Amino acid sequence: MLSAFLPVIIIIVFFLASSIKILNEYERAVVFRLGKFTGVRGPGLIILIPVVEKMQKIDLRVVTMDVPSQDIITKDNVTVKVNGVVYFRVNEPSKAIINVANYIHATAQISQTTLRSVIGQYELDEVLERRDEINGKLQIILDELTEPWGIKVTNVELKAIDLPEDMQRIIARQAEAEREKRAKIISAQGELEASVKLSEAAKILSSEKDAITLRYLDTMREISINSGASTTFLPIPIDIFNSFKKN
Repeated sequence: MLSAFLPVIIIIVFFLASSIKILNEYERAVVFRLGKFTGVRGPGLIILIPVVEKMQKIDLRVVTMDVPSQDIITKDNVTVKVNGVVYFRVNEPSKAIINVANYIHATAQISQTTLRSVIGQYELDEVLERRDEINGKLQIILDELTEPWGIKVTNVELKAIDLPEDMQRIIARQAEAEREKRAKIISAQGELEASVKLSEAAKILSSEKDAITLRYLDTMREISINSGASTTFLPIPIDIFNSFKKN
C-alpha cells in the first residue's frame, strides 16, 4: 500500500525542498512569479511556490574589478598604457536583474570606455600629477552611468601608468634639468645673501676705527692656532699704505 504512494511522496518532498531557500546576510533573491517580477526577498529563509515562482540570487558585497591595461592617447598625443580598478556593489537587486543582462560584464565594459574618454581629456603631465582628480571624476561618471542598473560605484583608482621608453628618457632629462635649475637658483640666492652680509660687515668695519684692528687680531689668532708653531707671520699695519696713496 505504501509503495503505491511512494512516487507521489517523493515528488511532494522534491517540490517542498525546491521551494525552501536559505539566503546569507549579504544575499537577496529577485523573485518572478510566472515571469513577472514580484519583489526582493531575503536574507534568511524564504519559500517559493513550486513551478510558479523562480528566483535569481544577487550578492550585495563590494566587487573588486580590474580594468585591463589599454593604450590611451592623451590630449597632447602621447600614447600611454593605463589600467585601473573599480569598486562597486549592487544597490538595487531588482534593477541589476531586470534592466541589464549581465551587470558585471556591463560595468566592466563601460569602465573601459569611460577610462579612455576621461584620460583623453588630459595632457600627460596632468595625468601624472592629478591622479586623485581623475579618480574622482571617473567615479562620478561611472556612478551616474550605472545607476539605472542598480549599481553603486564606491571608488575608482588608476593602478599603473606605463610610458613609452623614449618618453621615459625625455621625462628623466626634464627632471634632471629641473633639479639643476633649482640647484643654481639656490646657489645664486646663497651668493646674494652672502654678498649682502659682507657689504654690511664692511660698512661696520669702515665706520668703527678699532673694529678692523680687532678683526685683524682675531685673524692672527686663528692663523696661529691652525697653522702650528712652524708658521711665522709678520703683521703690517694697514694704515702704513695710506701714506703711499697720498703721495
